[in-house]
Amino acid sequence: MLTDMKEEARRQAEICNACRYCEGYCSVFPSLHSNREFSDGEIIQLANLCHNCRGCYYACQYTAPHEFDLNLPAALAEVRQDSWEAFAYPRFVATHFQKNGMAIALATSLCFSAFFVVTQWLGRGNGEGFYAFISHDLMILIFAPAFVLPLTSLTVSLRRYWLAVDGTRIKLIHIYDALRAAATMHNLAGGHGEGCNFEDEDRFTQARRVAHQLVLYGFLLCFASTSSGTILHYIFGLPAPHGFFSLPKLLGMPGGLMLTWGAIWLFRLKLKADPNLGSMAARNGEFGFIALLGFVAASGLVLYILGQTALMPLTLAVHLGAVLTFFLLTPYTKMVHGIYRFAALVRDAQRKTGSTNP
Repeated sequence: MLTDMKEEARRQAEICNACRYCEGYCSVFPSLHSNREFSDGEIIQLANLCHNCRGCYYACQYTAPHEFDLNLPAALAEVRQDSWEAFAYPRFVATHFQKNGMAIALATSLCFSAFFVVTQWLGRGNGEGFYAFISHDLMILIFAPAFVLPLTSLTVSLRRYWLAVDGTRIKLIHIYDALRAAATMHNLAGGHGEGCNFEDEDRFTQARRVAHQLVLYGFLLCFASTSSGTILHYIFGLPAPHGFFSLPKLLGMPGGLMLTWGAIWLFRLKLKADPNLGSMAARNGEFGFIALLGFVAASGLVLYILGQTALMPLTLAVHLGAVLTFFLLTPYTKMVHGIYRFAALVRDAQRKTGSTNP
């Protein structure tokens, strides 16, 4: 990892530790104030614990033109982004995506979509619905590795992170505390419950918190929809297509709507936010990820609407291309931030309970 980034974050953390004005803003500051000195691992932990709500920056008396020139959200964002790239496996993929996220997501989706169009042209399946155009066996052959390979990459990356932050043995109480903070987006509440200043320094708002919740719960519902469809297929012998009142549809439809709107909302908020308070190097990658996530959800909804029309095969190819791109790029996009931040919340729960290395 780049030493100058960590040194600048360390300098600012030491000043914040002396000031303590922002102690109640989010989990970063109680964790920061529990230390006298900051190792590289502690700086990385603080960076991933930060949710970039930016309330501390607008409340700070030491920002430019003060000689201290504090910009803690940006300093932590740079370290956080660099940590994702440093721990990623393989690293070069993450580095390229952060610099050219929009172009990579678009090009990869188009290539995979073209691939699925070709598979339809070469030979159709013998099932119903989607399986009439792409066989079930071919879908498994393509998507099974696309799920396992990113999962393996994420496991390696997460282990590297846990070792870097001196994580200890995880207990149920740590997971419970982290789940509660993640489920409520506690660290986007600004410490006072009024939200943060992400898009406007003079206005507290819950917009970013709610948008993140829409994305989180929409994604979980879509994942539950896919999982329930798998269970119906393999355990109960009920392959797709499923009716409107089936569990996959009852979970997938609201999940897709929530995920689509949440992604659009986050995209708009990021356009309004001050880019100088985040990682400038990762800005393209962040927009690329949000656009890809929203497109996966939206194309799934369009596919359902056009499922009985002549446009269904093409729509299916476009949707599957986006889904395959999303899975394969997950360890290198900002999707990984949710995993790292959850790990940071678990590590912070260990700090609060006084857990130490055995």
